[in-house]
Amino acid sequence: MKTNSPNITSILQITGIRKAFPGVQAISRASFDLNPGEIHALVGENGAGKSTLIKILTGAHKADSGEVLLDGKLVSFGSPLEARRAGIAAIYQEFSLIPSLPVSANIFLGRENTTHGLISPRREIKDTIALFNRLGLKLDPETPVGNLSIAHQQLVEIAKALATKSQILVMDEPTAALAPHEVESLFGILRDLKSEGIGIIFIGHRLEEILEIADRVTVMRDGATIGTWNIGEITRAELISQMVGRPIEEEYPKSKAIFGETYFEVRGLTGGPVRDISFSARRGEILGLAGLMGAGRTEVVRLIFGADNKSDGQIIIGGEKCDINSPKDAIDCGICLLTEDRKAQGLILMASCRENFALPNLESWSHLGFVDSKREIDRFSERVRSLNIRLSSPEQRAEDLSGGNQQKLLVARWLETNFEVIIFDEPTRGIDVGAKHEMYLLINELAARGKVVIVISSDLLEILEIADRIIVMREGQISGEISDMATATQEKIMALAT
Repeated sequence: MKTNSPNITSILQITGIRKAFPGVQAISRASFDLNPGEIHALVGENGAGKSTLIKILTGAHKADSGEVLLDGKLVSFGSPLEARRAGIAAIYQEFSLIPSLPVSANIFLGRENTTHGLISPRREIKDTIALFNRLGLKLDPETPVGNLSIAHQQLVEIAKALATKSQILVMDEPTAALAPHEVESLFGILRDLKSEGIGIIFIGHRLEEILEIADRVTVMRDGATIGTWNIGEITRAELISQMVGRPIEEEYPKSKAIFGETYFEVRGLTGGPVRDISFSARRGEILGLAGLMGAGRTEVVRLIFGADNKSDGQIIIGGEKCDINSPKDAIDCGICLLTEDRKAQGLILMASCRENFALPNLESWSHLGFVDSKREIDRFSERVRSLNIRLSSPEQRAEDLSGGNQQKLLVARWLETNFEVIIFDEPTRGIDVGAKHEMYLLINELAARGKVVIVISSDLLEILEIADRIIVMREGQISGEISDMATATQEKIMALAT
């Protein structure tokens, strides 16, 4: 294990942190330090303790033991508000913005500029423009936040943090929902903030981005700090090995499936922003769908699955036309969809893992209106074992699972149905490198069983490595196809996507 001792110039030093919840030791020993003008990445698998450590830093949790030093002074925050007042701002994946309010009002929410007790919108707009000039942004301060893109909403959160004169900025998965060009814009802003002496804690799962933007990286595993490395002193493969606790010889395992006949066809599919989409896929093939956010990828698969109404087009499965007007029709035709937003559209978070697994399968497990509970439990237990789903019990609530285990729970559900076409929409978003590897192996296994597998991914490296063929979309239409994967590059995809 390699560790770097905290620098005496550090603005933040965290040492010997421990935190337990009922029945769970979330952090057994954790240390971390941050220098001014540094981007320090914090990585690890889901459940490694990263989120708990950050919540302790930002006042959402109290540590059982250990110390947090800010500018050399011992601190202990009783709330996130106290942490923000001390100069620590956190930007999470779920933004704390009010969509109906204008940008300027969001930035100064809770710290409104007032004159004689009255809010001064003009002054807030003026101060917002000054912040945007500092960030090199051209946004209308009076625009409702709900009208902005995800990337622009994130920049509003950054401006909001700067308005509090924060010296430490914590960013949790800041690139998860951004297109490549938006990621580059964000990185440019982070480098500018770094040059101003602001310390940035960057939490992420995309290792290529970590290696590009960070100065140092700290790895956590099983609630403990494993080590800290300067970027350039550790390779991608070594970083993965430290995160998962074992070497992973092939980060993107290749499918060895043999292609069968053309089994799935879409002809002239039209609906909403999608226009005249036609493509086909063979048994055993992993077909990638690429394109920028808003290109229509998710809209296409929602039309296929019957979640949205099509105005025209045909879906052909096994040479026969399928009349799909609802998700139930799609399931009856042997199509399943793992949605992009597994929390909002895939799982019932307050329900147990067993109940989520059983939802589409109750009819097949029932006789005379009664569910065969033993069969339900037996099938669930078998899927939990085969997919290595980590849960405390079948009755554990789905919301308490890590992102990777939530994704595997959804896969387990569909493996019980009689499907031949499986669609993954952003299957690895927000899950760690170990869970990603397991997901790739599962996708390959499905292809090897002769299933048609369609994968949507915004991660260009991922789609290049796992797909047998890639269809690229732009503005609701297919802009091109890449079938020679030996010569495929991210640049080729981007050229078609833009």
